Amino acid sequence: MKQFVIALVLIASLTATSQEKRYSFSLEEAVTFALDSNYTALNARRDIAKAIKQKWETTATGLPQLSGNITYQNNLKQQVTLIPAELSGGEPGTFVPVTFGTKQNASAVATLNQLIFDGSYLVGLQAAKAFLDFSENAAEKTNLEVRKGVINAYGSVLLSEELIAIFEKNKEALDKNLFETRKIFENGLTEEESVEQLEITLLDIETQLSNARRSSTIARQMFNVALGIPAESNVLFEDTLDSLAEEGTNLQLLDNSLNIEKNADYKIAYNLTEQRELEMKLEKSKALPSISAFVNYGTSAFRDEFNFFESDQPWFQSSLLGVSMNIPIFSSGMRSAKTQRARIALDQAETELEETIQNVTLELNTAKSNYQFAIEKFENAKKNKALAERIETKNQVKFTEGLSTSFDLRQAQTQLYTAQQQYFQSMLDVINSKAEIETVLNIPELRIESEDIKGKY
Repeated sequence: MKQFVIALVLIASLTATSQEKRYSFSLEEAVTFALDSNYTALNARRDIAKAIKQKWETTATGLPQLSGNITYQNNLKQQVTLIPAELSGGEPGTFVPVTFGTKQNASAVATLNQLIFDGSYLVGLQAAKAFLDFSENAAEKTNLEVRKGVINAYGSVLLSEELIAIFEKNKEALDKNLFETRKIFENGLTEEESVEQLEITLLDIETQLSNARRSSTIARQMFNVALGIPAESNVLFEDTLDSLAEEGTNLQLLDNSLNIEKNADYKIAYNLTEQRELEMKLEKSKALPSISAFVNYGTSAFRDEFNFFESDQPWFQSSLLGVSMNIPIFSSGMRSAKTQRARIALDQAETELEETIQNVTLELNTAKSNYQFAIEKFENAKKNKALAERIETKNQVKFTEGLSTSFDLRQAQTQLYTAQQQYFQSMLDVINSKAEIETVLNIPELRIESEDIKGKY
């Protein structure tokens, strides 16, 4: 029985493991996946869907509006009215209490309203379209930031894995050196300081290795969150840090000129200017008259008993057609003040647009400078790593032959470890700085059109 239970537990464990979803991504595949599943990108698409609905909501206010009203009244205690008694042959100067109407009333009315002219409505239609454009541009900006974030997260995972591998390799070599040096010390052929120097270096490497493993776990979870998948999901990374760095080294990217109208920040700032201009037009339109028309049809019944559903009882029909015009005449300067305030807001938006143009230009120049520096640092780090490896190898040989001290060896090893870390970090800097330029230049274009959203919401 015990063996049967153990078998069931093993089967359940294997089944759960097989059902756990596993992911495998190249960098390009990860970006594509994130644009569809990232939490911020999802809500950006929903913002577009909301703007589409708002546009129709605004449009519908100028279309025919049909409403119905059904009323039932039961006068539990009917109101009494006094009339002169002489009207019914009574004594002059006295009054007779009478009750008018029936105890129960019912009515049903349908009303059709139609807006004929309203300047605010026309401006509202333009504002709804401008808001939809803003939502699309904001979603494009979000997608660019998501892409940049995924690139950074993907590279950070690869960097942590490279550091773990190099720290493990260095630790293995140090363990071997320390073992051999201890044997030599035990035989009285070297000083204890040689052992201690290697122990210090080994402790430092073990600390860095532990930190790299923890950082790798966090980096993987951050990557998963950036993709919109559970933080603990198992992901296989198909690209390597070295291949991405080599692909990212493209000096031709520095020759790309800025098309300001494609930049997402410029588009958003321009949208803001449009909205402020429409707000000013809206305030001006409030000085125009508005015209609307309506027609209704109703039927009413009056009973002393509740017999409204009996076909032989009469219902009385009524209908009404009307047109109304609302003419603003005098507002004590309120409309003028609102218009002037909107004009000032428009001036502010235009100034912010000009500032955005200058900031985007500066941002691109800074990104190009950082990218060129990252490439140069990567090339130098590659050479420094090779030099540090040769120096460390020479000192290793000298130390083994007794021609150099353990302090010299530790210094060469520390220099090598620093060069290794700088080399891998420089790879990530190349990848990230390239992504920064592409974000400013809007490469690739990640715009979402409202037509692509309509069928999903």
